[in-house]
Formats: sequence, C-alpha cells, structure tokens
Amino acid sequence: MGADEEYPRCVNFGPARSFGIMLKSKMKETFFPDDPFFEFKREKSVGRGALKALQYFIPILEWLPNYSFDLFKYDLLAGITIASLAIPQGISYANLAQIPPIIGLYSSFVPPLLYAVFGSSKHLAVGTVAACSLLISETIEKKAAPSTDLYARYTGGFSVAFDNHGIHGRNSSAYNISADEGIAWLKAFHHAHRRSPFELEMYTHCSNYVFAPLKAGIITGVIALTEGIAIGRSFALSTNEQIDGNKEMIAYGVMNIVGSMTSCYLTTGPFSKTAVNFNSGCKTPMANVVQSVCMLMVLLFLAPLFSYTPHVALSAIIISAMLGLIKYKKAYHLFHTDKFDFVICMSAFFGVSFISMDMGLILSVGLALVRAMLYVARPATCKLGNIPNSNLYRDVEQYPGTIGHSGTLILQLGSPIYFANANYIKERILRWVRDENESSSTTQDIEYVLLDLGGVTAIDHTGVEAVLEVRKTLGSKGIKIMLVNPRIDVMDKLILMGTVDKIGREAVYLSTEDALNACKFTQSQTHDLMDVAL
Repeated sequence: MGADEEYPRCVNFGPARSFGIMLKSKMKETFFPDDPFFEFKREKSVGRGALKALQYFIPILEWLPNYSFDLFKYDLLAGITIASLAIPQGISYANLAQIPPIIGLYSSFVPPLLYAVFGSSKHLAVGTVAACSLLISETIEKKAAPSTDLYARYTGGFSVAFDNHGIHGRNSSAYNISADEGIAWLKAFHHAHRRSPFELEMYTHCSNYVFAPLKAGIITGVIALTEGIAIGRSFALSTNEQIDGNKEMIAYGVMNIVGSMTSCYLTTGPFSKTAVNFNSGCKTPMANVVQSVCMLMVLLFLAPLFSYTPHVALSAIIISAMLGLIKYKKAYHLFHTDKFDFVICMSAFFGVSFISMDMGLILSVGLALVRAMLYVARPATCKLGNIPNSNLYRDVEQYPGTIGHSGTLILQLGSPIYFANANYIKERILRWVRDENESSSTTQDIEYVLLDLGGVTAIDHTGVEAVLEVRKTLGSKGIKIMLVNPRIDVMDKLILMGTVDKIGREAVYLSTEDALNACKFTQSQTHDLMDVAL
C-alpha cells in the first residue's frame, strides 16, 4: 500500500463532537490551561493523590519537608533585610493612604506569613505598594474626609486592632466595627422593603459603606494581582523556574482576606522588596516568614521608637517610590515600537498627574478597550500567493515575489468569525474580489475564491450566515467559493448547521494546493468543452 493510500489527503467530514466533549475541552483550556492536575493522574494510590492535592493547594507542604539549615541561612539574611526595608515603607505608604501608620506595619506581618504557606514564588517579598496606597486614598477621600471615623471604616474594612505600644494614633479605634453598626446592617437588609424613613436612611448609609470601598477594592485588587504575578514570573524566569498563576491568585486572595481581618490593608509583591529579597540570596518563601517574625518583634517592642520618625524621611521614601514608578526607558521603547501603546501609557500618566487617579485609569483603560475592539471588529485578512519553486503560500504584501494563479483569488482569514466582525469580513472579501477584477495586472476575471480558514479558531451562527451570504453574492457573479483547512471547531459548527451540505463537500479541501489543483482541473475541463463546442 502506498503512502497516498495509507494516509489519504481528504477532509474529515465525520460527525460533530458532542456538546459535553466541546464544553469539557473549552472549560479545561479556559480555567486550567497549564493542566495543574497532571500529577494527580499519575498517582494510583488514593493517599498519594490526596497528598499531591494538598501540596498543590498548600505549596509549603511540598518544599518544607526538604528544607534544610543551609537554605535557612540564606532566607534568614534575606528576611531580615526585607524587614528592615518594610518598616519605613510600611509607615510611609500608610501615610500615603492616609491611614494610621500601624496598619502599614501590620500589613508586613500577617500577609507575608500567609503567602509563605500558599504562594508558589521563591523570591516574592510581600508588602504594601505606593500605587495602590495612593489609589485607595484617592478613591475613599471622595466619600469621607481623611482622619475621620468614617474614612477609617471605609479603608479598614473588617479589622481587629492588635494590642501594641506605639503608633495607634487617636483614630485607631475607628478600625473596629461597632455593635450598633452591625445591628444597622441587619435591620437595613431585613426591613428594607418597608421603606420607613429611618430604615431608608440607614440602608443608604449601608450602601455607601459597601460601594465606596468596593470600588477601591476591585481596582486595587486587580492592579495588585497583576503586578504581583508579573513580578513573580519575571524573577522566576531569571532562575529558569516557573510559578503557578492559579496558586498565586489563591495566595493573594487568602492573605488579603485574612489580612483585612487583622488590621491590614492591601498587599502584593512590590518590585523593590522582591528585588532586595532576590539580591539578598533568598532560596524559599521562608524569607517571608522571617520578615513576619521580625515585624512581630517590632510591633511588640520597638513600635514606640518609630513614632518619632521624621516626616521628611517618610516623604523621601514616598518620593523615591513615586519616581521609581516612572519608567523612562519603557516609555521610550514603547514610542519606537508601538505608538498606540505609547499613547495609552501617556494618557494614564498625564491623566493621573494632572486630573485624577480615576480619570487617568479611565482614559488608559478606555483606549486599551478601543484598541482591543479594533482588533476584534477589524481582523486582518490577506491575499496569498505562491512562493516560487515551493508549495508554500504566503502574504503577497510581505513577500512581493509570490506568484498568483489566473482566475483564482486566495484569501487568508486570521481570526474567529462571529457577530462582531462577520459583516466586516463579508464586505472585505467582496472588496478583495472587486479590486482583483479591476486590477490592471489581472488577465482573467476571478472564477474561484479560496478561503484559507486555518487561522479561524471558532465561528458562530452569524459567522456561518456571513459565509453563506458571501457564497450567494459571489455565485450570482459566476464565482465559486472554496474552503481550505477548516479547524475542528469550525467544522463542527458547519456540520451541525448543515452548511457543508449547502456549500458541497467538493468545495472543502485539506490544503491550498489541493484546492488549486481542483480549480485547474475544472478550468481545463471547461476549456476542453468550449473547444469541442467550437
């Protein structure tokens, strides 16, 4: 049996996959692209499988059994170093957020301890960050004046003040939710439907209490999560290691939820502390445990000393952090490589600097969304030509020396086809045909349009209808349409909607070369019949 007989070059028109199989595939690729349960499949023992599951969700169980004193020497030095940096930074960033400085110190005590248990990065050092501190202040002060009990409640959330001997300040009691307020919450939600004046006022207060910190929490949470994972991955790459994004999200969630109950505010993995931790020679997350213990000692015994820290020193730390956020080289690089990205970057910078934090974020995120919508609604299409002495077909604009085929137009679609771009793709194909027929270099009108669908990963009902409309429009002009290399998801949809039968199985091909050979064969037969008729 020859090679062609053993592996026939034909399109698979088998039955479409079931909904369950497609859903399982999509869910796995959406939520678990790194296949985190691969190790569980290899374990035949239930006990070993359970241990692997615990190690996955609690990474400290994986590295702690193999921990040694030699590793601890490095982590001890790194932990003490980042703790010495965390003290002035914690006080400074707390002032930036306009909350009592003691909260900044607590935020370098509880969250690092939790990250050591649930985090997957060996180098990440947990602490507060300047950008999120400033954003919290900018957002909350619109609802409540700083240094008031209401402002403290908005920024503190559900917190319990630890006993300490230092930097509480006169408003520290505001970080505890009173019993009266708890009763107000219950009564407001239980009796809101009665809408008496007293209850309506109380409900309005509760809504403000929820939505004011909710806005700040969502924005700063997304920023902190993105920044922490990005920094952790960048340092992991420097040692040819990899961190798990799913574990990092769990770690950040746990440390910030528990931290909010223990007089902490938002924490993540700041670049400055992580760089110091890395350069100090840390080997494992134990460095965060050392930092946590050092901060506990500070809170118990040394806190009063830091109440005399000069404001000019704290201001210098804040200014240094702010200047560190300005990446001149990155902006210069963006200007030369991507003008649109540069505009987004500058809109964020000038919006935050001269208008407000909210407007800066709205401008930059809005422009980013506009760019994403342009990518989605106006996907790239290109005309393909044959590279001489090969069976390769590439973009004629990128490779000007390619050769076209008389009477045939080959187009490549490079994105999913769905309701957002289906009409554009339809119009673009028809415009390609019009321009090709009007081109001075064309010796023969277009008879066949080949659509290379290798880059089309998905198609919806509107997309299928658009393909059928193109086929109908071109058919009225005597032009036949052929589909080349449809992906499995596209083929499933074409089979389920009966589109394959409408187009005809003879119009679907495995490769561009096969489709062209079929076109040439049909053209030669047509010419022979015309010769006979003449």
